Formats: sequence, structure tokens, C-alpha cells
Amino acid sequence: MTLTAQQQQIIHQQLGRTPRGIVKIAAETANGIPLVLQMRSLVDDQPFPTLYWLSSKTLAKAIGTIETQGWVKTIEQRLQEDELLREQFLQNQRDYVNSRWQKMDNEDKARIEQLGFSPLYEQYGIGGITQWDKVRCLHMQYAHHLAEHNVIGALMDEEFQLNELAIEI
Repeated sequence: MTLTAQQQQIIHQQLGRTPRGIVKIAAETANGIPLVLQMRSLVDDQPFPTLYWLSSKTLAKAIGTIETQGWVKTIEQRLQEDELLREQFLQNQRDYVNSRWQKMDNEDKARIEQLGFSPLYEQYGIGGITQWDKVRCLHMQYAHHLAEHNVIGALMDEEFQLNELAIEI
């Protein structure tokens, strides 16, 4: 899918540049403001394991504040204590890996195999993390939540009402 000139302009405004490797807009507001970008898994023959990239400045700023308040450590502790939450999160990691392979174009798959990067794409979960019981980056968790589903993103909506924010460009 080719992005329109207007979409490219908005993404450039949001991020301060136009990232290489955009496949499409994976989530957007009702009035068409991009929230999440789906990215290629290989850019210039280099692995890029981040399938979903949060592009919204509004959400990025709010999530940055949540991170600085220490919520990553809080949710990681909950993951250790709550078996159901931990299993849901591990399933999110598996789903992310599967989605990345399914959404990857055949040319990139072949090149990844040729370059010997295939094992990386089995190891790297949400946002390129290898320790699947860790959260690391709430931005990546929330991007996955908006594009598909993610239990951490759902908890962020419950606790911080991110889904109710007025999104600006």
C-alpha cells in the first residue's frame, strides 16, 4: 500500500522525519491521523525487528510520562506475580513473532534467510526484546496493542485512559 502525500507529511510532522521501511499505517484515528506504522523487517539488509512503530506525538509524550513514573517496573513486577497476566503477555510475544513473519514480504523473508538472520526473528519479541518476560518499552507495547492486541496496552488504557486522549498531529 502506498502512502498518500498527506499521510507522508503527517508522519514527517509526527516523527520529525520520514522513516525508511514503512509498509503501511497499521492504526489511525477516525479522522485519519496515523497512530502506528507497520514497518519492513529488513531495511538496507539490516534486521529491523520492530513490526509496529508508534508515530503519534500525543501518545508518545503521554507514554513517556508513564515510563518516567516507573510504571515499567510496576508492570514487570505484576508479570512476575500474576500467572494469567504473564501467560497472556507471553502469548502476545508469540503472536507478534508470528505476525511479523506473516506480514513480511517474500523477498524480505528470502533475504533474511540468505543473510542468516532468521533465528533473530524467532528470538526478538515486541520491540526487538529477547527477554519475553520483560516489558522494556511501553511505546512498542502500546503500538502492538493498537495494531493487534496487547495485554500491557490494554492495561495502559485501563489505568491511564490513553484511548481517550485527543490526538493531535
